[in-house]
Amino acid sequence: VMTNPYAGIVEPLDPERPDHKFYNLSMLKDDRYGRLPFSVRVLLEAALRNCDEFLVKKSDVENILNWKETQKKSVEVPFRPARVILQDFTGVPAVVDFAAMRDAVKKLGGDPEKINPVCPADLVIDHSIQVDFNRKQVTAHVHNEILSWKECGCWPLVEIQGHRDGLHILQKNQDLEFERNRERFEFLKWGSQAFKKMRIIPPGSGIVHQVNLEYLARVVFEQDGLYYPDSLVGTDSHTTMIDGLGVLGWGVGGIEAEAVMLGQPISMVLPEVIGYRMVGIPDKLITSTDIVLTVTKHLRQVGVVGKFVEFFGEGVAQLSIADRATIANMCPEYGATAAFFPVDNVSIKYLEQTGRGSLSQYVKSAYVSLQVVEMDLTTVVPCCSGPKRPQDKVAVTDMKKDFEACLGAKQGFKGFGVAPEKHSNCVNFAYNGTEFSLTHGSVVIAAITSCTNTSNPSVMLGAGLLAKKAVEAGLSVKPYIKTSLSPGSGVVTYYLKESGVMFYLAQLGFEVVGYGCMTCIGNSGPLPEPVVEAITKVGDLVVTGVLSGNRNFEGRVHPNTRANYLASPPLVIAYAIAGTVCIDFEKEPLAVNASGKEIFLRDIWPTREEIQDVEREFVIPAMFKEVYEKIEKGNERWSNLKASSDKLYSWDPNSTYIKSPPFFDGLLLPPRSIMNAHVLLNLGDSVTTDHISPAGNIARNSSAARYLSKRGLSPRDFNSYGSRRGNDAVMARGTFANIRLFNKFVGKQGPQTLHLPSGEMMDVFDAAEKYQQDGVPLLVLAGKEYGSGSSRDWAAKGPFLLGIKAVLAESYERIHRSNLVGMGIIPLEYLPGETAETLGLTGRERFNIIIPELLVPRMKVTIQLDTEKTFQACMRFDTDVELTYFRHGGILNYMIRKMIQQ
Repeated sequence: VMTNPYAGIVEPLDPERPDHKFYNLSMLKDDRYGRLPFSVRVLLEAALRNCDEFLVKKSDVENILNWKETQKKSVEVPFRPARVILQDFTGVPAVVDFAAMRDAVKKLGGDPEKINPVCPADLVIDHSIQVDFNRKQVTAHVHNEILSWKECGCWPLVEIQGHRDGLHILQKNQDLEFERNRERFEFLKWGSQAFKKMRIIPPGSGIVHQVNLEYLARVVFEQDGLYYPDSLVGTDSHTTMIDGLGVLGWGVGGIEAEAVMLGQPISMVLPEVIGYRMVGIPDKLITSTDIVLTVTKHLRQVGVVGKFVEFFGEGVAQLSIADRATIANMCPEYGATAAFFPVDNVSIKYLEQTGRGSLSQYVKSAYVSLQVVEMDLTTVVPCCSGPKRPQDKVAVTDMKKDFEACLGAKQGFKGFGVAPEKHSNCVNFAYNGTEFSLTHGSVVIAAITSCTNTSNPSVMLGAGLLAKKAVEAGLSVKPYIKTSLSPGSGVVTYYLKESGVMFYLAQLGFEVVGYGCMTCIGNSGPLPEPVVEAITKVGDLVVTGVLSGNRNFEGRVHPNTRANYLASPPLVIAYAIAGTVCIDFEKEPLAVNASGKEIFLRDIWPTREEIQDVEREFVIPAMFKEVYEKIEKGNERWSNLKASSDKLYSWDPNSTYIKSPPFFDGLLLPPRSIMNAHVLLNLGDSVTTDHISPAGNIARNSSAARYLSKRGLSPRDFNSYGSRRGNDAVMARGTFANIRLFNKFVGKQGPQTLHLPSGEMMDVFDAAEKYQQDGVPLLVLAGKEYGSGSSRDWAAKGPFLLGIKAVLAESYERIHRSNLVGMGIIPLEYLPGETAETLGLTGRERFNIIIPELLVPRMKVTIQLDTEKTFQACMRFDTDVELTYFRHGGILNYMIRKMIQQ
């Protein structure tokens, strides 16, 4: 065991408490330290503290200190975060992998308990609950009074005098969540007992990133008397939300996170850091959502992919921690790795507000060496983003004309390809005995959802105050619109209730339906059958979902909402009342009330001052303390779950949720070169992980549905793809099963491909199965930004199981490329200026990819076609460590071999 060469800079935090120590970086007496951005100082401190001349070397510390010179040279450095955070969609497969790794180690004669987290991990169960039940009509005799604060276990519930529907809706959704997911929950409970340092936050507690912000984050971590900066990686791309509190964190592939939990440092390229100066004071009608959507579009234009963004300037002082967290949350949407707000007095006050006390600040931030871009907050206007991507900002004043332009535009990110003669299509339908009509642009889903916004009291109270003014003005929401409110924690329900606005939200149909991601992840539940029939009657009306989420990719929110817009919670309510996105709020009224009066949005929109007054009065520390002091105990249903105490998991061969994966069967080293490969899919730009591995509902005509039906399940028991991630048989069949996938072999949207040898069109899984039976390796061709969207390890595991050996794309999303590496799939990138089109590739060729014996990061490899054409591509293994993983057939195979040798 090597002595840390930097042990000499360890000092007491307080001379009177010598057992409380920290690494005092100023004792390095190195001028380079003072010129480092704050976010890079966190990397430096971790390298100093963990330096053992084995996993972390003095040369790594030097590379970080030399950041000004090394940031643009693709220099590799290790990083050991303080902790890991997971949610259940990514957490279940992680625990499945650990259980299977224990089995593999035992078969190889090793100690299975060596497979055990050494880095603390928190797993928050928040992705399982769906909006199966939502609004009930609140009768006129209900009084404007909320009588009592109830709790069912750790789940906060609201009861309205004379009206218990809100309570009933929440309980029904939670009951169904437990009914569907009992087996998964029992498995996770086993994992929390079988593996050390793994803490489970039970279902109903809230959304992972909001719980992290309000409760789990330490800012300063303490272990055995040593204090150091809190830092983390997470298996969800929006882990970056915690950057708003001054805790450095970002999303990584689930496979990479598993290695971190087992003690392996992350091997990362030392990032460039972009300084983002904020100036000015936002207009009183602007919300934090408007700011983040504007920042997202701006930084997409600047180009920050793979970089850290560090925020500073007098404008930052105008932003609360919740505002900063909203901006940091959408970091993946503008492409950066991290979006960091250094700790300041606002951070410390927030910790006090949320019951976690104050702390000492380590360092002051420096921006002398950064490329700096600027935003003037006075230029921000109310806006939404859509209809298919979060970076496509649309000013609210332009929404009507923008949607109408998208309607007839060519099929693409801003187009639906609807023929001009069909633009005025209108379908009448009956719902609960009343006649309604749908047109293009009609709103059918309106969801206040996602940690992006529900963590922010200003926009949540803003929505409540707008609802109050709307109800008092005599406005309502049409009953067929699927409205919902899914707070990110019980604290939200608490202050909405205490401030008196919950009643008005319920009046408009925005009752609490659950505590979890819900609509944002695609758990929006079914639309009423008459609405679905109306949408599909004339060949797919382009109806809309409006949600306060962070993702609106095709097919994600709901299969029947082809257009989806991200908006602030107050705007979600506004568009729900209007019933359409084809409205100019400046010129057209939201609605006409029973008295015949036109009510405009400006008549009911609350000002920032109104919202802040309510927030100061009702968002208090006692709320956070009351909600979170019993969060880990869970509720009666969670407490009553039975879990085995065995260290090895007893796999149930009949289970359709939890299955031992085949990833470690044989542990053979992979062949290097790929010979005579066929292309399974020929894809375009911005193929998301939702396209590759959907998280939402399982279509009844899909390969996965056929598999589950053969196992005796009815469609009501299919649950979602996300909930089935512990079963590789389901997930392999769900790979590329998104109904909005556009495959050039097919020429239209749908989860199908062409089996080239036979010329037969079939489901992607069925084609892959045929190729595997014939021993044919497979490729995927793609365009720019392949794998953008959610951090989703099954978007790499699924292709691995289909027999895909490599992907050839123009560019990759950072986390997805990492996941491909983790599974041993080769990420190939066209050379600059080259694409499938410029090279004349049709995808019908057969490919030989020649991998030499001597490998170096980002090397060029030769690709030979059966047409005798030859070209080169960059092999995107970016570090020596990634090449090591590839040689072992993936990161988890490498970890098993490493554990056996210890």
